[in-house]
Amino acid sequence: MSTARPSHHRAGSRDFRLLWGASAADGVGSQASGAVLPLLLLGLGHSAQAVGLVAGVSTAVGLLLGPLVAVPADRGARKRVMLASASVSALAMGCVALALATGRPPLGLILAALLVERLATACFEAAGRGTVALICPGPEQPRAIARLTAADQGALVVGPALGGLLYQAARALPFLADALSYVVSALCVRAMRADLGAPAPRERGEGLLREGAAGLRLVRSSPLLRLVLVWSATVNVVVVALYYGAVFTLQRAGHGGAVLGVVLAFSGAAGLAGALAAPRVAKRFGGSRVVTGVTWLLVPLAVALATVTGAWAYGLLFALVCLLMPLASVVLQARALQTTAPALQARTGAVLATAATGAAALAPVLAGALADRVSTAAPAAVCGAALAVLAVHTSRRPVRGALAAGAAG
Repeated sequence: MSTARPSHHRAGSRDFRLLWGASAADGVGSQASGAVLPLLLLGLGHSAQAVGLVAGVSTAVGLLLGPLVAVPADRGARKRVMLASASVSALAMGCVALALATGRPPLGLILAALLVERLATACFEAAGRGTVALICPGPEQPRAIARLTAADQGALVVGPALGGLLYQAARALPFLADALSYVVSALCVRAMRADLGAPAPRERGEGLLREGAAGLRLVRSSPLLRLVLVWSATVNVVVVALYYGAVFTLQRAGHGGAVLGVVLAFSGAAGLAGALAAPRVAKRFGGSRVVTGVTWLLVPLAVALATVTGAWAYGLLFALVCLLMPLASVVLQARALQTTAPALQARTGAVLATAATGAAALAPVLAGALADRVSTAAPAAVCGAALAVLAVHTSRRPVRGALAAGAAG
């Protein structure tokens, strides 16, 4: 037994590195192509409404189908789903790159390719949510989630810059890079040695819709998972609304795109640092204190953002928001992972992701309406009020008890 444990640990570490590589490559490629997609569509002569339609439809596909496409992964086909999804996404983005390199593709072709890629990506993300629990021992899972979160934050910094540089060279290159990133992801998944199957036998008489709703039923019945859903959805709305608030505030103050780019790069680097520091902070102060404390600290930062117009002051405050947010987010994700059975990981994760992403999709509309009808300071002020309500909620004894029980579990 003494020789088997180090071997298993080494295998788990190797598989996690491969999972991290797949996630990082996917994130950088998706950010590179996504950042220039509006520029491409506008450059091809399509209207801003068409750009919004493409973005909205592709996002809606992932949101609506996420819990359903998670069913095959929870049935034990996790590795096959991830491999097939990455391959299909590579083919879809490769078709876009080829069409751009050879001519002027119609909007329908681009939309079709994006829908295929979005659905495949939803499958990949759903299958990947249960993988950490299968390849990492319980005590290592918070650190693993922190590293995956750091990869996402790093992609937010590197991806758009890479996409912009490639787009300047040739409009097809960002989409070719995205296709190649999916190839890297597929190769990483293929090289994983762990058995990624999960014990999720299909119940007789259960249809696809009922199986897909199993994650929703679990979230509704679990106080901890309800906290994760409420906290993630609220904070996602706040961060996206503050981002658009930064765009409106800096633009009306006369600052150009270069200043905004620096502000966003600085905030992305802060988010990366926060994700890497999260396990150590949680270990020192305890998960319940971190979640409650971070939520309260976000309140004055959001309120302060409503009072400043200078680029550097806004950038510093927004970076502090992005630094603090992952400290609590990693804790909550780890608790959710540790308290969810492997057979429900994909479907539960899809429900939580759908709620968070769907809420964030409403934030630009909210921020724009407030900025136009009230003032550019209004989005930050409303975000401060929402965070205050959330902070009060996280301070309630039943909520803190649910978080502590999740840690014990």
